[in-house]
This record gives sequence, structure tokens and C-alpha cells, in this order.
Amino acid sequence: MSAPQSLVQAALQRLGVRLGSGLVDAAANLALLAQDAPERLRQELQLFWEEVEAEAARIEREDQGLTTDPHAPDAPAAAPLDPQDQIDALRARVAALARRLDQRS
Repeated sequence: MSAPQSLVQAALQRLGVRLGSGLVDAAANLALLAQDAPERLRQELQLFWEEVEAEAARIEREDQGLTTDPHAPDAPAAAPLDPQDQIDALRARVAALARRLDQRS
């Protein structure tokens, strides 16, 4: 075999080895993801249902006119929240839920 042919054959063999190694790594990563998927899915579903229950409770309180700002101790018990206060409270709740989710994983 001439030198250029040897170089081409060697390059093709090395590419095959590297691609094969990359495929093995990708398969291993997929196996790890598949192994963790059921637990992750369970956690996501549990968190979703907790959010649904909290939202249902909030809607019931709102329908009864009992929505109040928990951060304002001087506020009357039946005073509705300002929309910005509601947004801030929701953002705080989302942040707390995100922290809980990060701690679980």
C-alpha cells in the first residue's frame, strides 16, 4: 500500500474508533437519563398536583372574598389583594417551589 492510501485508511479507522466511542458515551448518557426519568417524572407530577391543590384553595378563598395579603398584618381580614401584591406573592411561591425541586434532585 502506498503512503497516501495508508494515511487515508488510518484516518478512516481512527474516525471510526472516535465515532464509536462517542456513540458509546451517548448511549451511556441516554441510559442514565432513562434510569432517572421515572423518579423525575414522579417528582414533577407531585409538584404539579401540589400547585393545582394550592390554586384550587386560592380560587375558593377568592370566591368567598377571603383573599388577604399575608405580609400585611394591619390589613383587614377580607380586603382583596392589590394585583401587584398577588404577582409578588406568586413569584415568591414559584421561587420557593423551585428551591424545593432543586433540593430533591
